[in-house]
Amino acid sequence: MLLEGPKIQTAPKQGAIGLVGLPVWLWSAPSPTTTGPNVASATAGAVTVTATAKVTSIVWRPGDGQTVTCPGPGTPYSAAYGKRPSPTCGHVYTRTSGKQPGAKYQLTATSTWSVEWQVQGTALGGEFTETRTSAPAPLAIGEAQAVGN
Repeated sequence: MLLEGPKIQTAPKQGAIGLVGLPVWLWSAPSPTTTGPNVASATAGAVTVTATAKVTSIVWRPGDGQTVTCPGPGTPYSAAYGKRPSPTCGHVYTRTSGKQPGAKYQLTATSTWSVEWQVQGTALGGEFTETRTSAPAPLAIGEAQAVGN
């Protein structure tokens, strides 16, 4: 059973520039190996064990010293949401990324997987957790300034 760290997705998307004070949506692209459910079975002789894994939370480190814990993989952004905060997982930067290496924050995420296992045909089973961390994702955050009369 292959369990991976989150496949980081953001709005604004990576490569674009977000703004101080505006919501950044955070989520993991869904797949059996990044969010689950992921099901695998193994048989040895007359014994078959089946395990089911799914992400139960993701701890995001936006790169600005903060930590955001979200209950699951997050909600993918759609343009219909506009500038609203994510209903499940997001962050608001209070400083630009201008002083960071490469002028970008390095966003990382660590998923907690809950793995339930069962020996088929018996009452034997249990649960354990695993964690997996993503590769860093660079995110540029700028600042909009208004000049009035």
